[in-house]
Amino acid sequence: MLSLASCPFAYTFASLSARNPESGGVYAFAREAFGRDAAAATGWLFALWFIAGAPAVTLIAASYLGYAFPLGRLEIHLVACAVILPPFLINLRGIVFSNRVQLGIVTAIIAMLLAAVALSIGSVKAANFSPFLPHGLLPVGTAAALIFWSYLGYENVSNVAEEFKDPKRDLQRSVLVSVVLIGLMYCSVAFVTVGTGAYEAGGSVAPFAAIFSNVLDVYGAVGTAILAVVVIFGTANAYIAGMSRVALAVARDGALPGAFARVSRTTGAP
Repeated sequence: MLSLASCPFAYTFASLSARNPESGGVYAFAREAFGRDAAAATGWLFALWFIAGAPAVTLIAASYLGYAFPLGRLEIHLVACAVILPPFLINLRGIVFSNRVQLGIVTAIIAMLLAAVALSIGSVKAANFSPFLPHGLLPVGTAAALIFWSYLGYENVSNVAEEFKDPKRDLQRSVLVSVVLIGLMYCSVAFVTVGTGAYEAGGSVAPFAAIFSNVLDVYGAVGTAILAVVVIFGTANAYIAGMSRVALAVARDGALPGAFARVSRTTGAP
């Protein structure tokens, strides 16, 4: 249901970006709808959100590694710094290089998830799906409210709309394919999570480690940690590309210092 509910959200961003392809995404939409003051506030909020959020996300990746390997608090923070540095350097090379890296990351993530799902199918038991709603509808709504945030990301595509060669064709097509692919992957992972009873392992890391243990036996935690780092690396790479374009758009309109409006002559990176 959440996959279907995300379709209007994704289609709206794709359509707005295709109609007026420029850097900034939501910032540009706010400027068009509400004026420069509201847009400036929007741009600053996005910038502060990313500045605070990116380190937190990389700490999640480091925590997964800490689950698989004996890492202390200092080591976890050092790993978090190490996770965010490569995406920054990659994006300095320009959007073309960043996109190639992102394609490789997404391909690796899909391959690992498909392998986990395919090799867990044999452990799925029909009894694990009964009763279907053991605690009623309220827990479903609570879980759905949390899972909804996993579908965020479509708005980041609009931030780099200016970089597309043919945005009117490519934006809507790519977003549509993404919605279908993401929906199928979420449903598949959810199916084996419930069907194998992996969620009974408890904890925030253990359920997916339990799924990977079906594939990698005692190396399940390592597989989970590697997948987590790859996923978060890809997230950081995509959002650094997108948010740098938001800062560029805000600076072009004078709501950030002019230095943020500069782009590299060789790579086009902000």
